[in-house]
Amino acid sequence: MEEEVKKILEEIRPSLQADGGDVKLVGVDEKTGIVQVKLQGACQHCPMSAITLKDGIGRVLKNKVRGFKDIEAV
Repeated sequence: MEEEVKKILEEIRPSLQADGGDVKLVGVDEKTGIVQVKLQGACQHCPMSAITLKDGIGRVLKNKVRGFKDIEAV
């Protein structure tokens, strides 16, 4: 699961970087399906970061990664 998540984040990363942000994978708990990431750059303080996290990154992971349940910012 972790390798799949890494691959998806690499696909998403250019869109975030285009807006001055980025995302770093902190961890994947395969038992619970929880993915932890750290938003970086402009994404850290953006008022839309929660939407980017849940409706953007989380939605893509849910559609493409088997066993994914939720995403959390740390």
